[in-house]
Amino acid sequence: MIGIERIDYAFPFRLDATSQRAAQTSYAEHVEQMIAQILLTTPGERVDLPQFGCGLRQLIFAPLGDSLSATLTLQINQALGQWLAGVVNVTAVAVSAADDSAVLMPGNVNITVSYTLVESQANLQTTVAL
Repeated sequence: MIGIERIDYAFPFRLDATSQRAAQTSYAEHVEQMIAQILLTTPGERVDLPQFGCGLRQLIFAPLGDSLSATLTLQINQALGQWLAGVVNVTAVAVSAADDSAVLMPGNVNITVSYTLVESQANLQTTVAL
C-alpha cells in the first residue's frame, strides 16, 4: 500500500513564485509553523479568535531565572494542549536563557519544544527564539 504524503499551506501565507499558487509545505513542517504561531501570538491579538496564543511576550521584561522557566513551561504546555490537542503530544519543553548559554545574546530566551506528531508518531522538536 502506498502512503499519501500530506501537504498543507505554508506560514506565513504567500504565493509560490514558480506555480503562482499558495505556497505549500509538508505536514510536519506545517505543525512546526503552528507551534511557532501559538508561542509568538499574544491572546487578544487575533480579533476573530481572541483566546488564541500563549502570552509569552507578556513576560518579556521578567527577570531570567528558575521561576521564569517554570512559568514559560507551564504556559507553553497549556497553550499547546489547548490548541494542538490531537495533533501533537508534548514530551518536553526546555527553556534556555542567555545566562545558561554563551551562544545567546543577553536577554534572549530560546524555547525548545519536543513533541510526538500524532498522525505519524514521529518524534520531533522545534526551537523558537524570544
